[in-house]
Amino acid sequence: MDSSSTGRPVLAPDLAHTGPGRWPGFSAGALYAGIRAVFALPLQVGAVRVGVLDLYWDRAGALSREELADALTFADAATTILLHLQGRQDQNDGSAPGAIPVLEDRAEVHQATGMVAEQAGLSLGQALVLLRARAYAAEQPIVAASREVLAGVVHFSSDPEGGIRDA
Repeated sequence: MDSSSTGRPVLAPDLAHTGPGRWPGFSAGALYAGIRAVFALPLQVGAVRVGVLDLYWDRAGALSREELADALTFADAATTILLHLQGRQDQNDGSAPGAIPVLEDRAEVHQATGMVAEQAGLSLGQALVLLRARAYAAEQPIVAASREVLAGVVHFSSDPEGGIRDA
């Protein structure tokens, strides 16, 4: 609720330490369930808030910079999906037939992002930027670029010579 109302991330790396004073009702149940750390990231574009992405750990500890960057990337992706689905529902009387293709497309983008990250030795955030750049350079939607990565047509590498090669 704090993240949703403020529009800012709420990071509680040690719920046993900070939780009882800040969220007595929640922290008691969460600690009983084995949750030791909670990270809440707002899903928003500007002042428009559409929800919160909550991450739970079964151990106490802070997110590393890379983990936080990845979590923020996933929050941005979730925001995009929710706004896109909202737009589709507005266009088709509130029914959700358009939801499945959008989710499938995003799944392909996320799968390709993971492959690019592994191939090029990058974080997920950096890999998504590289995938978007590839799509822009090829003048194609990111879904099309993602499908090329998934099919092995395009391969990213960490070599200093070019970084991208066609398989």
